[in-house]
Amino acid sequence: MSSLICGSLAFDTITDFPGRFSEHILPDKVHMLNVAFLVPTLRREFGGCAGNIAYGMKLLGGEPRIVAALGADGLDYEVRLDRLNISREHVHVVPTAHTAQAHIITDRDNNQITAFHPGAMSHAHEQPVPTNIGAHIGIIAPDGRQAMLDHASQMAACGMPFVFDPGQGLPMFDGTELRDFIEQATWVAVNDYEAAMLVERTGWSLHEVAQRVHSVVVTKGALGCDVYEQEKHIHVPGLQATAVVDPTGCGDAFRGGLLWALEQGWTMADACKLGNVLGACKIASAGPQNYSLNRDEALRRFQSEYGTPPAQRPMD
Repeated sequence: MSSLICGSLAFDTITDFPGRFSEHILPDKVHMLNVAFLVPTLRREFGGCAGNIAYGMKLLGGEPRIVAALGADGLDYEVRLDRLNISREHVHVVPTAHTAQAHIITDRDNNQITAFHPGAMSHAHEQPVPTNIGAHIGIIAPDGRQAMLDHASQMAACGMPFVFDPGQGLPMFDGTELRDFIEQATWVAVNDYEAAMLVERTGWSLHEVAQRVHSVVVTKGALGCDVYEQEKHIHVPGLQATAVVDPTGCGDAFRGGLLWALEQGWTMADACKLGNVLGACKIASAGPQNYSLNRDEALRRFQSEYGTPPAQRPMD
């Protein structure tokens, strides 16, 4: 079994600000903002939503197939995917662009400011969704605007169930486009801020969105997440992390667990529990793709926190 992951591949430049943004930004001066943050640490990591989600799925024994774009400077990422045994057959290389790059500053309260250069990501639509590789499930994660539109319609056209996960790409779309995404999707996953924006732009409540898909997931960080299914509202409590080191990529780790569990046929509530396990593991590690656990470890943590996990599909 394999899963299609449509989204970005990027290099993340991650820095830590030991103070608080709120102490350096004056509310009455935001119209003429001019601030600088001294960041004593700096590291470059492999990132991007597709890469991060695929990493989490692979740790659980899944077979992610990434549909994305890299730039002329993306050789290091290609080598990394090969080492992780993650297929890059459907990764498009754009020789005239840089690989997408995120520059992230995290303050002591885990608030983040990010500057993002899309680069090759803007060409991701040039790589269509493959329809002949036996993938059972997919996800539309943040990517180039046209890629998200095209890949969603291509998945819907071939009957592939998929998660619509607009993330930080949500503001690129108006209400009509977001309603179209929802009508094509099988599940919707957003954080609480994105949920409010989704409701405002579509004019649909979360319960109304849930009437059009199997379920809607609203993540709330350490507080867990809420699942909306038809008329039901289920709260899934979060997990206590062993340490809070770096929030970068936690949402993607969650989605890696979520997608693997949905592929196994788990309910959305149980899939969220496994997502919480991966998210709690990731936040205790610096960088989006440096945490380590295997399926057995993840299922043991699931059992200790939530009870016996559902059955897994037999291995092919």
